[in-house]
Amino acid sequence: MTTKLIIFDFDGTLGDTRRNIVTTMQMTIAELKLPTRSDDECASTIGLPLAGCFKALFPDLRDEEIQCCADTYRRIFDENLKAIIPQPFPKVAETLFALKKKGFTLTIASSRSKASLVELVRDMGISDCFSLLIGANDVENAKPNPEPVLKTIEMLNQLLSKGLIDERQALEQGDILHFKTGQALVVGDMAVDILMGANAGAKTCGVTWGNGSREELQQAGADYLIDNMDELLEIIA
Repeated sequence: MTTKLIIFDFDGTLGDTRRNIVTTMQMTIAELKLPTRSDDECASTIGLPLAGCFKALFPDLRDEEIQCCADTYRRIFDENLKAIIPQPFPKVAETLFALKKKGFTLTIASSRSKASLVELVRDMGISDCFSLLIGANDVENAKPNPEPVLKTIEMLNQLLSKGLIDERQALEQGDILHFKTGQALVVGDMAVDILMGANAGAKTCGVTWGNGSREELQQAGADYLIDNMDELLEIIA
């Protein structure tokens, strides 16, 4: 496989945010006096857009109530970040810097808000590894729709045409340098990540340390499965 571009999910793939997310969701449910949900039920929604998480947990809520849940969650999440500081999973930072040094273009396509994503990536000290960050508010259609991948390709090619990113890993076709989905690898911990990549025509790699099970990743059709982030170096070699 010739990989030029690696598109990472964030929550459960790069950042260990499960505790933050589940704690914040439980506090939101309690504050709004909604019916209780277990930690596993809350965790099962990770990877969906925020409104989609509460819609999955409480399908009978009206749109304005879902919006209230999302707004409350965002406020509590920001407050919780002061006490519960997410960390990158083992070997994530080292692997990202190694991939960047080898000349791969790295991006993130996440279901969390762009502002939150930028802040978390910065606080984990891995911002310099990425050429582009795509958040939930950058797309109209969330995972497993292929739009986050296609949007990534589109925006990278715009940056490339302006000379704002490294050209070494773009595909050369005639006199045109550009990225395309056939040279992308999508890396994520949930079935929606794998399906998003496959729907876009990219290769996919499931990680087993996140919020999705090995069986779910296999059923989604992941091309590769890894148990440690540094195994990614073997795949792209």
